[in-house]
Amino acid sequence: MNRSFTGLFFLFSLLLFSQRLSAQQFSHYNTGTLYDSFENPSQKIFIADSSRRFAFNLFVPNFNVDFTLAGNSQSALKTRAFIGYYDDSKITLGQNNFNYANASFNSYWFMLKVHRSLDGAKEWGVFARTKAEGHGQYPDESIAILNDDNQFGNVQSNFFNARYNYQVYHQLGLTYREDLDEQLSFGVKVGAILGVVANRVNIYRSVITYDRPNDQAFLSLAGTYRASFQPGNFTSHDLLPTFRNPGASISFGLGYLTEDKFKFQFNVKDLGFIRWNNQSAVGEFDNTGIIQDLSLPNLEARTARTALSIVQNNGVQRAYVSNTNSLAEGSVAKSFWIESITAKYTPTFIASKELFYKGFTGALVNHLQYRNIIGTVTASYSDMKYMNMGLQFMVKSPNVEFFIGSDRVGQTLGLAREAYQPKLGETFANNKYTGANFYLGFSLKFGNILEHPLNASYIPMGPKRSIFRKLRERITGKDYQ
Repeated sequence: MNRSFTGLFFLFSLLLFSQRLSAQQFSHYNTGTLYDSFENPSQKIFIADSSRRFAFNLFVPNFNVDFTLAGNSQSALKTRAFIGYYDDSKITLGQNNFNYANASFNSYWFMLKVHRSLDGAKEWGVFARTKAEGHGQYPDESIAILNDDNQFGNVQSNFFNARYNYQVYHQLGLTYREDLDEQLSFGVKVGAILGVVANRVNIYRSVITYDRPNDQAFLSLAGTYRASFQPGNFTSHDLLPTFRNPGASISFGLGYLTEDKFKFQFNVKDLGFIRWNNQSAVGEFDNTGIIQDLSLPNLEARTARTALSIVQNNGVQRAYVSNTNSLAEGSVAKSFWIESITAKYTPTFIASKELFYKGFTGALVNHLQYRNIIGTVTASYSDMKYMNMGLQFMVKSPNVEFFIGSDRVGQTLGLAREAYQPKLGETFANNKYTGANFYLGFSLKFGNILEHPLNASYIPMGPKRSIFRKLRERITGKDYQ
């Protein structure tokens, strides 16, 4: 089991630094949870005569983590992660085949919303979260050469041509939504961004020349890069929120309910920027380094160190600006009552487009609610030709909600099976893609119940007295009006 956990960490670490972070959590659309309202700003969460006035996650993280790996290197990386060696039997050479590794992380550490008025269903919120995003790709040969360089000639070109970028940031912000009329609603989320770390590398030319008698190789790389920190200067302390890398973002949404009860939503999410500090490294590189001890173990680590020394050798210190991974989404939903079992079925069609990348995904989300239990089945298909099936279980009352699920159930279970006690000599299949997804959340509401004036169980008789006035009256025995 220790090897399995170590392998999962290795695989996740690889994906974290070679990612296209484009996963969305579709299963939450139209659930009316606190998490849903922060992701889709026009979504209402308070119900008159049922909900209490404040919604809070009690500092329980509401999070979603996701990754996928597509291409011929799947088997090689999984055997390396879970068993300890590369099985490169399924990797092709000289055919210009690339691999794509995707990962994402989105966690709301703090969420608080307050209902301000029944007139227009006005809701204010405050939140704190951490998010990661990026994109990348790498060729088959970059993995094969780490396993056995003897299968190649003395000079090889373009084996390390690749593109990687990622960025991680904290965000603090506010939300507001209201019903503009009986059919149209509007919501907005604005946030201050505190950048943590960012890196972008584009290698457009690479040559490796082997000096086998001396058990070494010369690696030449040319390309561009940007990094928010100097080599060796990033520590765990830098994960804490600071104002060194400021930024801002905005999300806004519109909801429209037709007369025949079709619900439309239109959202623009996380449209923003980050200004990375003037100690960042920006530059072009065209240099050569030496990889020593080709025949010894841990060649991948020595190759990575040499590549990093080349990439980071010629930068200048200056600030730069990056955008956040913004999305435009549209959806339509309608609820149907199943009278025989007193249940509600709500299908939702969703289209999601990344604004600064090529990513496009369509999804069909199916909610079936019976009393306080909601089961969800989600199907989605992306321009990467990923077909996903998801399951979600939710317990939701007017004042308490808990959810758990995965938008990639089959892939998640498959990866867990492969990681659990793998056997020496075992090989793994190259599927359409390898992936995993998991999300979890909890929140509750507290305070007075939101009551319409005509239904109110409490009618104030005159001005409301503060606790200090009540205390004074008790001490003096006088009634102060």
